[in-house]
Amino acid sequence: MSQALRPAPTLADVRAAAARIQGAVRHTPTLENPAVNAATGARVFLKLDNLQATGAFKERGAANRIALLTARERTAGVIAMSAGNHAQAVARHATLAGIAATIVMPKFTPATKVLRTEAFGAKVVLHGETLAEAAAHARDLALREALTFIHPYDDAAVVAGQGTLALELLDDAPEVQDVILPVGGGGLCAGCAVAVRALRPEVRVFGVEVEGYPAMAQRLAGRPVQVGGPTVAEGIAVRDVGELPLSMLREMGVEVLVVPERAIEQAIALLAEGAKVVAEGAGAAGLAALLAFPERFAGRVVGTAICGGNIDARALSNVLLRQLLRDGRILRLRFDIPDRPGVLADIAHRISAAGGNVIEVQHQQLFGAPTVQSTELHLMIEVRDQAQGEAIIAAMIAADYIVKRG
Repeated sequence: MSQALRPAPTLADVRAAAARIQGAVRHTPTLENPAVNAATGARVFLKLDNLQATGAFKERGAANRIALLTARERTAGVIAMSAGNHAQAVARHATLAGIAATIVMPKFTPATKVLRTEAFGAKVVLHGETLAEAAAHARDLALREALTFIHPYDDAAVVAGQGTLALELLDDAPEVQDVILPVGGGGLCAGCAVAVRALRPEVRVFGVEVEGYPAMAQRLAGRPVQVGGPTVAEGIAVRDVGELPLSMLREMGVEVLVVPERAIEQAIALLAEGAKVVAEGAGAAGLAALLAFPERFAGRVVGTAICGGNIDARALSNVLLRQLLRDGRILRLRFDIPDRPGVLADIAHRISAAGGNVIEVQHQQLFGAPTVQSTELHLMIEVRDQAQGEAIIAAMIAADYIVKRG
């Protein structure tokens, strides 16, 4: 019987998984943060599974599944497909067990995840433009080379392993009234929902997907799956959800919320600046739901998993800069100024006097200006808040400068 068709894991299975992986997987901290509480209007406990050795919760399911391999399966080796976090988890725990691991990853996988997977001892094969294409290739290799395929979410043992996160969360924050979990294939949400429903049936459980990839929400609603497009939450950019998690979430009546891309970026920035926590897009999805649906959780005690921290440094930098622009803490101004000595210095002095900090200057004298008697100036200015930015613009206009935003 395939893993996906086996009976859904129970609380007993989740508890057995917790005992099985103890020592191999970290019991990560659950922390409350004042900045997050203030931004969401709720009391929020962050389950920091980004602090796992591989930077993500996927270790829980991978460790449990590998621990259950037969002697023959251990000798032959394992194979998995993943955009990154499951890859690293399988690679690490297979290596710790002395088992050869092959990981098939889509070609779009961030370089940092490829390199880390190889560093954990696995052989990486880049194949396909999507997770579905990578999965098909991994299945073919498994058949040809007699390898055990470890699915990232459509596997009863993997789902049970992921559910151990909820056991820790409920132990560390027993006052929670709601639990919010990111949904890609659905393994984490399904496994945690089993534990929460059994131990605290009064607690509400929500899944979260990003708007470009609402596959689970569409399947639960009986609609055709339509997904696609770029997203910073590539860890949950899934077209084909797990059939086992789907059936479990449907049976337990778990609601899956769909959040806009912008909320994911806001959550990443809030975690980095407010909570001093680095989260990838998928890892921040639970907090994104709190930001996108404040009325659903206002005044509630909420636990959410920061389930991954493997974000590309350039992507993190871009997200933080975009959020500074949205918050009005970076101001972009365009000037048409007369081409004469001292004007640039005068503008810089006025900005400094108003408390702004010029961080970028583009001064186009030859081709960008409307006439040869003027020049075009672009400034990027760091300010304390939107009010200070408005004060700088007012000061420029008062000095008879022609200034535009953007």
